[in-house]
Amino acid sequence: MNASDGTSPNRTRARALWLTLALAALFAALLAVACGDDDGDDGDDGAAAEPAATATATEAPATEAPAAGGPTVDRLRANADAFEYEAGTRGGALMLTTIVGPLTFNLALATDAGTGAVLGNVFEGLTEQSWLTDEAEPALAESWESSGDGLVWTFRLRRGVQWHDGAPFTAQDVAFTFNDIIYNDELTVPARAAFTFRFPDETGAWQTAPMAVEVIDDHTVRFTLPVPFAPFLRALGTPIYPRHLLEEPVRAGTFADMWGLDADPSAIVGTGPFTLDEHQPGERIALARNPDYWLKDAEGDALPYLDAIVYVIVGDLEAQLAAFRAGESDAVSIPGKDFVEFYPLQQEENFTIHRRGPTFGTTFLSFNLRPGVSPETGEPYVAPEKRAWFERKEFRQAVSHAIDRDAIIEEVFHGLGYAQWASISPSAGVFHNPGVRQYPYSVEEANRILDGLGWTDGDGDGIREDADGNPIRFTVVSNEETSVRTQIVALLQESLRAIGVRMDADLKPFGDLVRQLDTTYDWEAVVVGLTGGSDPHDGIGTWHSSGVFHVWHSKQESPATEWEAEIDRLYVEGSQELDREKRVALYHEAQAIAAEQTPLVYTALPERLTAVRNVFGNTTPTLYGVFDVRYLYRLDE
Repeated sequence: MNASDGTSPNRTRARALWLTLALAALFAALLAVACGDDDGDDGDDGAAAEPAATATATEAPATEAPAAGGPTVDRLRANADAFEYEAGTRGGALMLTTIVGPLTFNLALATDAGTGAVLGNVFEGLTEQSWLTDEAEPALAESWESSGDGLVWTFRLRRGVQWHDGAPFTAQDVAFTFNDIIYNDELTVPARAAFTFRFPDETGAWQTAPMAVEVIDDHTVRFTLPVPFAPFLRALGTPIYPRHLLEEPVRAGTFADMWGLDADPSAIVGTGPFTLDEHQPGERIALARNPDYWLKDAEGDALPYLDAIVYVIVGDLEAQLAAFRAGESDAVSIPGKDFVEFYPLQQEENFTIHRRGPTFGTTFLSFNLRPGVSPETGEPYVAPEKRAWFERKEFRQAVSHAIDRDAIIEEVFHGLGYAQWASISPSAGVFHNPGVRQYPYSVEEANRILDGLGWTDGDGDGIREDADGNPIRFTVVSNEETSVRTQIVALLQESLRAIGVRMDADLKPFGDLVRQLDTTYDWEAVVVGLTGGSDPHDGIGTWHSSGVFHVWHSKQESPATEWEAEIDRLYVEGSQELDREKRVALYHEAQAIAAEQTPLVYTALPERLTAVRNVFGNTTPTLYGVFDVRYLYRLDE
């Protein structure tokens, strides 16, 4: 899971994907709901001139094969396969807007994607994710090797890499980052979740343990894991921090006060391609080219090509769109509702809209299956008769059949969306299981299922009653800040009314919703969304029964059902299986179980739409990004 403002394409490097793992245990992943991910864009920056690859106003993704992502996904993969870097020219800036700027400059403690988006250009990890293939590639580590059992990894670091203040980067910085910051129990470090390993002991009880990180020499570091971990190379995209500057504050207990938003930008020292140059709170943040960056292009010229990246902080999505129209920014995410307006402006205003496939995130309806009573009120979390309905798989399946996903795609996403059946997005490639059980829209089938349960409308008021005469009526909670969620709630109410089920709506501020979901548990049903990722392990916080995002019954000490226990097993084994084909099979099986049991009743995935100026080289739209900012150059300089 990942925290995202869901409104602006601010992730200028694929390396910012470290947040996907680093924030996996934080309920802040639901921030995408609060901020209204109307267009479903994952936040990747983009700039390209490729009209042949763009959509037209009549090319609605709903006409493609929703289960597999259709030709859009195929085209994006083809773009990545065909792409080759060209030698660029120095100069110019990338201008961007953002609604949510950084909340801190102390990236190790950050829990928001706004901070990661900016500082992902200042700090680096040992690895990074390719914006073309999503595979882990060398970054601060130039190579690595692992033992046959996947427990011992040895990384050889690049020589000659400097921190922004000129100090040499060494293996001591790597060991310090993990041993003194990430594994420091006195600090709240989101990245710790990605490096706390889970495994059953001899009794079957779950245990957790860290890994050992040791320095072999100045340019070699060794990691010893308690169990194999398939996404380990992805996880090592987590940023490395300078020991020579931060060791003393960590030991003195003042690290949490370091690098706040009031810090001198020049004091924020990383190894990345850009340095923090200017910060005007609430107005703008400017990054400057690192002249000593280690990466060179094929001609041997120093990267990056750009002199600067500038983020202008604006009030809302409408302000972002207006700034783009005015030529004040180079890229912006386009909500589906604005596609028809923006499409005919492309030639006149010199930009291209790129369709980038289904989002990795999700929007779903879920029912509260938590047993027991609230310690605060002494009352059941959910009324017993309602929990009895919700626990019936058949009820959840009937609800899924009653949902008109085509209407959601048309009315909410303006034709730019995909019906969702599997828990993993088609954009995740082979990990997506296109063969899971589907629930095509059928009021007749939903009614047949409910009739089979003996729930009928005995008094003729339009609402079914259960065998004890209780009307099938419940309340759904959702947040009021985003039009996507409120529109989906309204459509769901209409769909369920057609099968004799009454769903009342309780829309509230996002903070109140989070407290209900994660603290008081006093809710009946919820329409909410979670950001996702390209690796299935990104979703373990949702699908493992102990997970904080296991929405319908979170943080279980042991799985409440056999099917949840089986998904637990599949996700843990999937994280430890090093054979890719076998790993894919495990996650396919987990998706099939989830689709059969329907604890999350999915709705639709919006299309990611990115509008970019036709003034950049070394770009192409892919499933994972539009460029590597280090190679990006302006054609108009």
